[in-house]
Amino acid sequence: MEVIILGSGTCIPTLKRISPGMAIKIGPDNILLDGGTGTIYQLLKAGIDYMGLDYILYTHLHCDHTAELIPLLFAIKYSLDRLRRKDLRIFGPPGFKDFYQALMSIYSKWTVSDFYRIITQEVSCEPIEAEGWRCLAKPMTHSTPTVGYRFEDRAGKTVVYSGDTDYCPGIVELAQGANLLILECSFPDEKRVVSHLTPGLAGKIAQEAKCQRLLLTHLYPLCDQYDILGQCRKAFSGDILLAHDLMRLAV
Repeated sequence: MEVIILGSGTCIPTLKRISPGMAIKIGPDNILLDGGTGTIYQLLKAGIDYMGLDYILYTHLHCDHTAELIPLLFAIKYSLDRLRRKDLRIFGPPGFKDFYQALMSIYSKWTVSDFYRIITQEVSCEPIEAEGWRCLAKPMTHSTPTVGYRFEDRAGKTVVYSGDTDYCPGIVELAQGANLLILECSFPDEKRVVSHLTPGLAGKIAQEAKCQRLLLTHLYPLCDQYDILGQCRKAFSGDILLAHDLMRLAV
């Protein structure tokens, strides 16, 4: 399993970080997890074929996590050198089907193809099952319905991603024993904002979940002025990494 961070930032644009998004490669499958502005460009830079995506999973519907959905579907349909024929499966939190249908009421002419199906589904307590891996979802605590995801491959390796969340039992449960825990870390401890995590809270979750490695992402520009890793190490004694765009991690 490999994780590629496409965007490690937030809704605030900077030259250093774009909006949230990451790709996970598990066996033959390419999974896009969230995708704000700039995601297609980052997929190209990372050497990931956007035409070959098998699954797209959204944690929540804020535009910095979903803005590239329509441009992505548009690009897939109208790529002139190749024709996609395999179905594309897209999962999202409660409310995702209404969100998708609202988009289709405007954009279906340019995004729906006769050659493949776009299959949408809202996640539930039932896992997403695929060849060689499965994905579990749990509700997070955020300002809008949000789910975190736990990916498990056939070798027993696990990657967990919180999406946007405050500290909550759901993320601690989802992250238990994870090989890699990817947590949002929007603000330093001194500037905590409700419904988001700080380094101290992220470290607390990692310590309680007994994960092996912790990766901090979704960093607002303010974080560059603080010792984010140092703050997190006060709560978590394991390996901590700070995400950057196009970072690649083998799990």
